Amino acid sequence: MRAVVFEQYGQRAEVRQVPDPEPSPHGVVVRVEATGLCRSDWHGWVGHDPDITLPHVPGHELAGVVEAVGAGVANWRPGDRVTVPFVCACGRCAACAAGDQQVCERQTQPGFTHWGSFAEYAALENADVNLVAVPGELSFTTAAGLGCRFATAFRAVVAQGRVAPGEWVAVHGCGGVGLSAVMIAAACGARVVAVDIAPGALDLARKFGAAECVDASAVPGGTAQAVRELTGGGAHLSLDALGSRATCAASVAGLRRRGRHVQVGLLPSAAGDPAVPMERVIGWELEILGSHGMAAHAYPAMMEMVRAGVLRPDLLVTATIALEAAPAALAAMGTAAPAAGVTIIEPRAAQPIDGSVL
Repeated sequence: MRAVVFEQYGQRAEVRQVPDPEPSPHGVVVRVEATGLCRSDWHGWVGHDPDITLPHVPGHELAGVVEAVGAGVANWRPGDRVTVPFVCACGRCAACAAGDQQVCERQTQPGFTHWGSFAEYAALENADVNLVAVPGELSFTTAAGLGCRFATAFRAVVAQGRVAPGEWVAVHGCGGVGLSAVMIAAACGARVVAVDIAPGALDLARKFGAAECVDASAVPGGTAQAVRELTGGGAHLSLDALGSRATCAASVAGLRRRGRHVQVGLLPSAAGDPAVPMERVIGWELEILGSHGMAAHAYPAMMEMVRAGVLRPDLLVTATIALEAAPAALAAMGTAAPAAGVTIIEPRAAQPIDGSVL
C-alpha cells in the first residue's frame, strides 16, 4: 500500500510503498477513505510522543470501510462503513469496565502506538469495543473528523465541561478542536467567546455561533481580561483547545468564581508545565479538568445531533488533499499561521487536490 512515512523526527516525510497490514485476532483492517490532518500528528512528527517507534506512519482521525477482520471479531464484517475514536481501548481493564474507555489502561492509538491512517489501509485493535458505524448519509470526509477533534470537543464541552444554556463559554484556540467546541457550545445554548490570533479562524468561529471574538494578538490587557470584560465577570466554562502555557493560563484566569477550566490541547512536556494560578483556583473554587477523547459507546448522542443537523461537522472541513500532499501539509502545521478549518487527506485520491474548497 501507499503510506506517508517518516524516518526521523522533524525530517520531511515521504509517500512510499509499504506492506499491507494484517488484522490481529480481535482487530480489523480498514480501507481508509478519509483521514484528518491534526496538530496531534504534528506533535508526533516532531518527537513529542514517546510511544512512537521509527520509521512511522502518522494519522489517527479516520473513516473508511472494513477490509478484513480477525477471527475473534463478532460484530463487524468486510464492507462495513466505520470510524473510530483515536483512543482504542482494550475493553478489559478497570477503566474500561467503568465505561471510561477514553482513559483505558492499555489503550492503543493509531498513528502513535502503531502505524496510522496516512495510508491506504490502517489496522485497528479490539474492533468490537472501538468501532463506530458511519451511516450512509454521512460522508467519509465528514466522519473522519469525528474521531479526534469533534468527539474530543463534544465530550470536553458536554460531559467534562457540563455546559448549560445561557452560560458564557470561552474557547482559546480556534483550530479543529476549538471550532468544534464553538459549534457544540453554541448548539447547546451557550454564549461563546472565541479567542485566536488568526482572522480566518475567528471568521469561522463567528460563522459557527460565537457571540464574541477576541484577537489575542491585539488586546493590550491580555486575553483573560478581555474575556472577563466581555462576559461580565468571567466565563462559566473555558477550554484551552490549543495547548500552550499561555493559553492554559489565560483560560484559567478568564474564569468567573466557581468556573470550570477544561484542558483539551496537548501540552508537550518539552515545553514545561504551565503556570496555573492555584491561589485563584482555591480562593474562587475553580475546577481544573482534563478531557481525552470520547469512548465509542458515547457516540450515539453526538451522532444523533449530527443526523438532525443541529451539529454540522461537515462545515469544519475547508480543504481536501491527496496523500502526496500530506508530507508538506504536516510540516506546515508548525508555522505561525496555519490554515483555518480542517484539512482532510483522501489516501485513495488519484491526483493531489491541494487546497480545494469543499
